[in-house]
Amino acid sequence: MAAPAPAHQPEVPLDDREFSRIAALVHNLAGIVLAEAKRPLVHSRLIKRLRALNLPDFASYVDLLATQGNEAERLELVSAVTTNVTSFFREQHHFEFLGKRALPPLIARAQGGARVRLWSAGCSSGEEPYSMAATLLALCPDAHRHDIRILATDIDRGMIEKARRAVYAPDAAAGLAPEAARRLFGDLKPGGALQILEAITRLVTCNALNLQDNWPMKGPFDVIFCRNVVIYFDKQTQERLWQRFAALLPPGGYLMIGHSERVTGPALGLFTTDGMTTYRRR
Repeated sequence: MAAPAPAHQPEVPLDDREFSRIAALVHNLAGIVLAEAKRPLVHSRLIKRLRALNLPDFASYVDLLATQGNEAERLELVSAVTTNVTSFFREQHHFEFLGKRALPPLIARAQGGARVRLWSAGCSSGEEPYSMAATLLALCPDAHRHDIRILATDIDRGMIEKARRAVYAPDAAAGLAPEAARRLFGDLKPGGALQILEAITRLVTCNALNLQDNWPMKGPFDVIFCRNVVIYFDKQTQERLWQRFAALLPPGGYLMIGHSERVTGPALGLFTTDGMTTYRRR
């Protein structure tokens, strides 16, 4: 006898009021702006949360989010609506600048006993900070002997856990030059999962961090990567973030941002441009 067909699950609409409530909550929690065009995406991602929680509609879900003590579900909300698009050595010009311009004097300082710190703010699943570490090790194979480290942070705790595991699907190396792939993974095995080399992971610390919250670290950071993150924020949030980054950069420190981003507002007077989407602290 054939098994009965699964019961049809009726479509649960996301109406104007509940979308507005969700958008306001996401903006309050993470600074992310959810425009009307994002409604289908929000619906498709959050309907899974309704089903997991056995809730009948989005009004019930928003009521749950608003209830005191549901911090875990609010984190699930932010994770669901954030977009994680990344790859190793993405926007190659920043890594060329890092290797040729930014890192050599920093390495010399570290070899003289100074503290050097880099930050990947919005690291997603780890490709960016591990690309930074691989660039560093190519120039300074004994970097572990010096006080030079990379902090990697992201609001999405699931992405941070993936970054900490440092294991990637075989296609993560697609498009990489053979030498770049070897710097990250060593000798590649056909079809196998890709594990970041231990020499690289030792240089990187991965922690969850909401850029809208108070930051536990005081800096200074010599290089900050914050790429393709602030495009999801409103203008006021962007300008406040640029000023906070500037406060953690010493004179001569570098800020790398996404290809469609620009430093604006009061912080603009604190930076000078030094290459494509690369800013140097005055």
